[in-house]
Amino acid sequence: MQLIKLSDYIGSELAISRFRDYCPNGIQVEGRSEVQRIATGVTASQAVLQAAAAWGADAILVHHGYFWRNEDAVITGIKKRRIAFLLEQDISLLAYHLPLDAHPLWGNNAQLAARLGLVESGRFGEQDVAWHGTLAKPLGLKEFAKVVAEALQFEPLIVEGKVGHISRIAWCSGAAQGYFEQAIALGVNVFLTGEISESNVHMARESGVTYIAAGHHATERYGVQALGVHLAERFGLEHRFFDEEVPV
Repeated sequence: MQLIKLSDYIGSELAISRFRDYCPNGIQVEGRSEVQRIATGVTASQAVLQAAAAWGADAILVHHGYFWRNEDAVITGIKKRRIAFLLEQDISLLAYHLPLDAHPLWGNNAQLAARLGLVESGRFGEQDVAWHGTLAKPLGLKEFAKVVAEALQFEPLIVEGKVGHISRIAWCSGAAQGYFEQAIALGVNVFLTGEISESNVHMARESGVTYIAAGHHATERYGVQALGVHLAERFGLEHRFFDEEVPV
């Protein structure tokens, strides 16, 4: 499949034009024009690039790519080595950030809902990327924590609130700790995201709303995989997801 047609399709399906993002969505580094093997990963780290190249990938699709807003524009050091590797191998890099968080089928939050048994009832946060709803099956906090650990292969950090059962929950993959106050205002019992800040601990204790930090990488592992599987099935591509051990 032609790279440009693949990029156009993904861009249209993820509605990238409606997002004001912190990085460019789409092709970030152009490689060979034809794509037969597409690798996916959470972050375009050197380890993911090398593993994908060894497999014979024509293109790598990630959630965390390059060229973030306010970062130094010069191409030196780690950035230089990564980009040089892609150019030497003639491999394309495609990255999708907020559009992949928000997508109703292949997005990180949709995939979290599927794995954790969450039922969406609405959106909130910047550009409506965060979700809120209920549990498909009523669970106590300890039971739900076990579900999270097993489903995401990550032991979550939990700051318990005042409610032992879960009736309403809000969630957003990655570094969404800044949405905690909005989640509290929605009347939820639990807020789940990837990371936690010191201020979130006090807010959880004082509000009574439980805070679950389930890992930035762990909560964003599944959206890019779901998109890769879809692309492989629709266009007859070979797909492989490359994961790496990330403790946060």
